[in-house]
Amino acid sequence: MEINKNTQLYIVPTPIGNLDDITLRAIKVLKAVDVVIAEDTRTSGVLLKHLDIHKPLQSYHIFNEHQTVSRIIAQMEEGKTFALISDAGTPSISDPGFLLIRESLKAEIAIECLPGATAFVPALVKSGLPSDKFVFEGFLPHKKGRKTRLELLAQEERTIILYESPHRIQKCLEQLAEHCGKDRKASVSRELTKVYEETLNGTLEELILQFDGKSPKGEFVVVVGGKV
Repeated sequence: MEINKNTQLYIVPTPIGNLDDITLRAIKVLKAVDVVIAEDTRTSGVLLKHLDIHKPLQSYHIFNEHQTVSRIIAQMEEGKTFALISDAGTPSISDPGFLLIRESLKAEIAIECLPGATAFVPALVKSGLPSDKFVFEGFLPHKKGRKTRLELLAQEERTIILYESPHRIQKCLEQLAEHCGKDRKASVSRELTKVYEETLNGTLEELILQFDGKSPKGEFVVVVGGKV
């Protein structure tokens, strides 16, 4: 594949679990660029090895992005082409990437974003809740501003989508029930596209009971019906 000669930065979604979900175009781009920018080079190294792709990997994550952005842009201005990937899904969607994209645009770097995997879409579809209008919140604040955010979301009429970690899922559901009402319809998906994929649908009260006393594993997507 000959990549677009004008494009210097490709945003490349990667599988959220099942490695077969990589697109043909993503493989071609990863093989064609000069450098792959990865959130975790160890995790991305496994994917690239699976795809038999051998490219230099540069680390880019939330702890070093401010220090590395200018260096990456300088390399692109010298003519190198880059592909930005995250550990799973589409970069900048609750993952690093926004800062690099914004600064690249300021520097008039040509960018292409490939379509591909992101966890909230299958979770929304499988929830059975209205999907014509929705709001994606990503991860709620852990402490400061969390209560205020929950109060605002309780009044939201569109379907709400959240990401949550396994050790906070029970508390998250309890807080949602407190603010939105225990009878509000909701859905919880975990381990999407993986062997132990699971989606539970019901009221917030029913979902809380499902997780009571358990130590769940995996990354979670919580979908909550809007206020009616």
